[in-house]
Amino acid sequence: MARVGNARDAARRCLRKSPRSRYAGIRGRLRRRRRRRGPVLGVQRRRLLDRRRHLRRDVRALVRGAPRGQTKAGVVGERIALRVDEGGERVDRFLAAHSLLSRSAIARLAKDGHVRVDGAAVEPAYKVRAGQELVVDVPDAEPALSLAAEDIPIDVLYEDADVLVVNKPAGLVVHPAYGHATGTLVNAVVGRITAETGRAASRPGIVHRLDKDTSGVLIIAKTDVAHLALARQLQAKEFGKEYLALVWGDPGAAPAVVEAPLERDPDDRRRMVVRATGRDAVTRFARVAVWGAGAGRRSLLHVRPVTGRTHQIRAHLAYAGVPIVGDPVYGKRGDRSGLGRQFLHAWRLTVRLPRAGERTFTAPLAADLRAYLESLGEPVSTTALFDGIR
Repeated sequence: MARVGNARDAARRCLRKSPRSRYAGIRGRLRRRRRRRGPVLGVQRRRLLDRRRHLRRDVRALVRGAPRGQTKAGVVGERIALRVDEGGERVDRFLAAHSLLSRSAIARLAKDGHVRVDGAAVEPAYKVRAGQELVVDVPDAEPALSLAAEDIPIDVLYEDADVLVVNKPAGLVVHPAYGHATGTLVNAVVGRITAETGRAASRPGIVHRLDKDTSGVLIIAKTDVAHLALARQLQAKEFGKEYLALVWGDPGAAPAVVEAPLERDPDDRRRMVVRATGRDAVTRFARVAVWGAGAGRRSLLHVRPVTGRTHQIRAHLAYAGVPIVGDPVYGKRGDRSGLGRQFLHAWRLTVRLPRAGERTFTAPLAADLRAYLESLGEPVSTTALFDGIR
């Protein structure tokens, strides 16, 4: 099996240090950073048991969970505190560079009184000075009991008392976010449950996510017990997630694995980049079919992510030299596929359900992706798996 880099171990070798166990690093980070909480049914503000994200390491930054309660501006979901080392920069630019918030989100927060410098609320254009302390309170998208129920059609693959498994279409956002509280999959699920039961539904538990323009199978918890059980499986890497991706180029017939830590690009927050200082990420893939030749050669891959980082499959395949067709962020320059979105589909999911036991769910390849494959004609080479896909 081919291996496509391990940036963390390579960096340690350059420094004449022995490669560190990835699992030891993960355990250490969890001990230092994870705040113990009881099981909560609700849209997770952070992936998997309220895990905190990283801020840039060249800033003396602290991300701490604020007590939930009322402030003058509303319900506080998370508090970010930063100390300014060098002044002279607008507060919105400073926060965008040193946190995971966009400038537009910071501007909205500032106008609502959520951005404070040395205790005083400031406007986005305020210029910070060295030694000042910035505090940003990020509220929930909406109070927990006022999530809008919407009549949005969803393709249900399976449902019982514990979970709902859906085939998410491309273009549908999974859950509400600050400034985007409606028109999501969560709103659709709440609408469905409310219509079926005749009473207001609890907030469904989102255990894993798919990018807006990624289609495929997604499981949603309907109870606290199911939410916690699924979250523990995901954390223990016991979710069997399988994707289909069409990429530019040909990685070869041999199965491959990408081991490369990922972190957010400080120069472009839309992207994740491979850095030795990033979080460990592992992706396995194998070629299923090949079309064309030369610069127009394309390959369909069966992808199995071992970890679940943001944009992991898209970033790792680009790093391996086979970017996903149609990907607007990680795709090759001059991509003229005309597809309109990345060719990435969550094909199969294997999980243990609280009462139904281990189950495997399959989402048929989305119609636009199937049509695109058909437009390529007959593949040059295929494996047995390809017949099961088409």
